[in-house]
Amino acid sequence: MNGASREALAAARESLDALTDNTSVDAAKLSGELASVTALLDREVSLRRVLTDPAQAGEAKAELAQRLLGGQVGGETIDVVSGMVRSRWSQSRDLVDSVEELANIADLTAAQQAGALDDVEDELFRFGRIVSSSTELRSALTDKAATATAKSELLRGLLGGKANVVTERLIIRLVTQPRGRSLESGLESLSKLAAARRDRMVAVVTTAVPLSDQQKQRLGGVLAKLYGRQMHLNLDVDPSVVGGISVQVGDEVINGTIAERLDEASRRLAG
Repeated sequence: MNGASREALAAARESLDALTDNTSVDAAKLSGELASVTALLDREVSLRRVLTDPAQAGEAKAELAQRLLGGQVGGETIDVVSGMVRSRWSQSRDLVDSVEELANIADLTAAQQAGALDDVEDELFRFGRIVSSSTELRSALTDKAATATAKSELLRGLLGGKANVVTERLIIRLVTQPRGRSLESGLESLSKLAAARRDRMVAVVTTAVPLSDQQKQRLGGVLAKLYGRQMHLNLDVDPSVVGGISVQVGDEVINGTIAERLDEASRRLAG
């Protein structure tokens, strides 16, 4: 997103955080309603263009949004969307993307309030690994000829009772409303949003053998010191990994080619 849209999204996220800090607000309900608004704006191109038209007064656009959404969603959702359309957007598409992001953040907030955010982070990561290892599953979930209902039923069969309800909702929404994204990129974006709820970075750790709890703690401490931020570890086991351990943080891969960092991690893990 360009400058105006980045600023508008940042303001919207602050408003959402302030709203969901109030424990009387149902974050899960808010998420579902924002997802419905996302679908509406994604479908109605002319509407989102009107709501992001810089030639129109912000208050007039907010009143239009209130008229359209009144009786369809709750007051909190109307307040969030009204605030967003008062802002300036570089492109009309940015508004849709941002409403969708707020819907996902609201769901992650619901998980955080329930003390289940770590579970959701881990489940999103594990589901991504399952998809990447199963061509058949990926094909079924990305088949353009398959209906959204069929995909939802498949996912509920896979995840129902096995994953947190927030994980299930997020994945179903991503699969049934991909909005031009690949499944992999969508899951990665959700993982980053989950990590950001605690201002954490995500490290994908691949080891030749499973790590003990003590080793996980030590590795987390090493990475937190290296990057200056709390680190969430997504763990994977691959006996073929070179050097016994590989750590990816964003675009940076810490493995045998970065000897000093790897040696430091190995020494600390060894105690």
